[in-house]
Amino acid sequence: MGCSFSGLNALYDAVNGGGDVWINENRFRIVRQLGEGGFAYVFLVKEVVTDSSSSASKKFKDPSHVSDDGTYAMKKVLIQNSEQLELVREEIRVSSLFSHPNLLPLLDHAIIAVKTPQEGAWNHEAYLLFPVHLDGTLLDNANVMKAKKEFFSTSDVLQIFRQLCAGLKHMHSLEPPYAHNDVKPGNVLLTHRKGQPPLAILMDFGSARPARKQIRSRSEALQLQEWASEHCSAPFRAPELWDCPSHADIDERTDIWSLGCTLYAIMYGVSPFEYALGESGGSLQLAVVNAQIKWPAGPKPPYPEALHQFVTWMLQPQATVRPRIDDIIIHVDKLIAKFLH
Repeated sequence: MGCSFSGLNALYDAVNGGGDVWINENRFRIVRQLGEGGFAYVFLVKEVVTDSSSSASKKFKDPSHVSDDGTYAMKKVLIQNSEQLELVREEIRVSSLFSHPNLLPLLDHAIIAVKTPQEGAWNHEAYLLFPVHLDGTLLDNANVMKAKKEFFSTSDVLQIFRQLCAGLKHMHSLEPPYAHNDVKPGNVLLTHRKGQPPLAILMDFGSARPARKQIRSRSEALQLQEWASEHCSAPFRAPELWDCPSHADIDERTDIWSLGCTLYAIMYGVSPFEYALGESGGSLQLAVVNAQIKWPAGPKPPYPEALHQFVTWMLQPQATVRPRIDDIIIHVDKLIAKFLH
């Protein structure tokens, strides 16, 4: 784990939120805030190297993660109770299980205790260091493209999707298999590259858990539904997590449903079930459990029908007949061979 509670671990100079952050023995200067959500803030930081021998990069498991210009993304999490502390520790533990070019690596981390105004009370702050990807998420890109009425080419759609499949396959192939549990455009980082398709990286393992669960009672089913309602974004959540039977075997195919929704979103900028949120009397849960998909007007010429069929194949409400990640990869490779050559 490597979490230490020593105050020296990540001393944070909180004057006006500025100053430097120490993550273990390495010092970073905050350049600007990149985003926030819940109790977390993401900053662009730059390593402060006092003498050439003390670069943080020496400690990274994979030297390829060293930043050319010393910049990184740093997530600061404010932790106010033991439950939140446990969740952050779990995210750190789970992140360290993965090593794949299409999964965002956790480069370093520190958790520190912070005194609160109450006598004798302590909170915690976690600092997580990642490579920086300044082109934003698939969601950010989709919103910009929607405003301009632009679409990804069929080639880029397939190449972005293929990379997400590769990252998920790594998670699903672990022993035991892990599910990401929150695959969606907001958790996919894109980096645009000259003359080649965008690089796609899946991030945020805060909801990732061992994928296979045996549900054997009504209370276990309700517990799973409640957990999913907090951890899996509704427009991308699989039907079995909305309405779980009292006797069910849940597996990593919950991610395949979210992957199908995400492929649709790469094409059209939204989840296939987002429309239900806008309809009066429309129910998102109903749309999901019945897999009622609507195909909007797309680019001209439109996307190949084979892509629509591919999405429909992943969005089978019955999890037991839904394909697995290996099936998806075989199929996407066939589509790439067909439409890119």
